[in-house]
Amino acid sequence: MTDSVQDTVRDPARYPVPAQQHRVELVIDRSRFICTVARVQSSEEAQAFIKAINAEYADATHNCWAYVVGAPGSTDRVGMSDDGEPHGTAGRPMLTVLLHSGIGEIAAVVTRYYGGTKLGTGGLVKAYGGAVQDALVGMPRGERVDSVDLSVRVGYGAIGALQQLFPEFDAELLEQRFEVEAEFCVRVPRVRVAAMEHAIQNATRGAAVITLND
Repeated sequence: MTDSVQDTVRDPARYPVPAQQHRVELVIDRSRFICTVARVQSSEEAQAFIKAINAEYADATHNCWAYVVGAPGSTDRVGMSDDGEPHGTAGRPMLTVLLHSGIGEIAAVVTRYYGGTKLGTGGLVKAYGGAVQDALVGMPRGERVDSVDLSVRVGYGAIGALQQLFPEFDAELLEQRFEVEAEFCVRVPRVRVAAMEHAIQNATRGAAVITLND
């Protein structure tokens, strides 16, 4: 399922994601609402997470869910389900909150234990959307960086010049080997690859051999 809502993301290569699974609980007119959120990097991971929550709360009245795979606001791979609640009262408001949260790669399941009082359409929309909002407030966050790996081979005389470029381009050193020449494998944010390649060639006077391992 998809939604037409999409937010603007300043840097599609960097965005916040859930750092770990997080859960909150609230009670509205005697119904318990338990919202569990987690990071998902594919539709398959999202479905596995939903299945696990369904198994954990197999006796619940409803296990409604929504997920966004990809950058914040992206509607390329999203899903939602009302799981037996009136159409549009659970999955849709949950998905809307996720799409506007500024957080990517996220799934939410709101588990409901019915307390005997009907909330009405508006009440359900508010309860399910509000449960997700409450979970996001205290959720630990990490950062997702779209990166690629570069192998850079240089002569020994250029090692110092090359290494000085690593912090400038947020390059993470993964491996280094010293044989006939020195070879460094680094992980670089995708948006900085072209600029770093240019800087490396300038620093080594065109002598570096760069291999992109995407």
